[in-house]
Amino acid sequence: MNAVGHGIQSNLYAILMGMAEEFTGNDLDIQSLRVLKAIADEGSITAAAEALGFSQPAVSQQLRRLESRIGMVVVERVGRSVRLTEAGRILANYAPAVTTALDAAAEELAEVRGLRAGRVRLLGFPSASPVIVPRMLNDLAQNHPGLEVTYIEAEPPEAVEAVREDRADIALTFSYPGDRNDPHGSSAHGLAVHTVGSDELLALLPHQHPAAAGEAVDLATLSADDWIAGCPRCRGHLMEACDRAGFEPRIAFETDNSVAVEGLVAQGIGVALLPRLAVTSFPLLPGVVVAPLETPDVRTIHVVTAHGAERVPSVRAVIAAIEGAMASL
Repeated sequence: MNAVGHGIQSNLYAILMGMAEEFTGNDLDIQSLRVLKAIADEGSITAAAEALGFSQPAVSQQLRRLESRIGMVVVERVGRSVRLTEAGRILANYAPAVTTALDAAAEELAEVRGLRAGRVRLLGFPSASPVIVPRMLNDLAQNHPGLEVTYIEAEPPEAVEAVREDRADIALTFSYPGDRNDPHGSSAHGLAVHTVGSDELLALLPHQHPAAAGEAVDLATLSADDWIAGCPRCRGHLMEACDRAGFEPRIAFETDNSVAVEGLVAQGIGVALLPRLAVTSFPLLPGVVVAPLETPDVRTIHVVTAHGAERVPSVRAVIAAIEGAMASL
């Protein structure tokens, strides 16, 4: 490493040591925050110890030491279980932000040493899985081969909550304009929400449907049709779009499976709206006509992280790869 590299690394080391001294001066330490967060997540000292890979006595000792330092009780027993006191909850709420900051510092040190490694936990909505995620992973494999990404499917509300609870680093989500159940509203308060693209809604019609002959579909012309829609929580935007068009859709079949939706449409069972990502994720079935809406409608694609997570090099690389995947569609 050259002199400049040594200088940068020394400065970063000094910053980390300063952070450690600051925590010590305030009678706090990172391990205490992790322990409290684990108790809040797991609901008991025993489960928290197992999740952290510690012994139960070690966790109990950590709690006693913390309470002695700050002069307040952080855990109280309720019957056979435990719960955090107000002081404990305050400290536990800071755990994700603090660990994210330290992860960023550690990875920046790794970059100075010339390392290209890291692990990112990603959650994403189902229709992103066959289109966005494979392109993202291919990009990372070529440009950041040392980076490990774990991926789990989750709908936006669950994905956002996972980021808040430090069970995920990035949530790949979507929202609709004016959606009353937008997960990026109050539930994302205190998190960072970054738009990475948009996804057009398309009408799916049986090939013999009168509206299938046109270049675009007026939603109002489908008011007399049977509709295939998702679960009650997932079809909120469909209900609002049809309401704007002057009718309430007659929902005859309910499924969140995009392939099943196409299969039903192909058999002339009903009509549907699906995002382009869902439509392009597999070959179009015979008998299905896909058309844009006369009044274009889109959903917005976001990534949600803890504030400051974009400073972590591995997180920044994954977000860039998601943006690249969106741009290539």
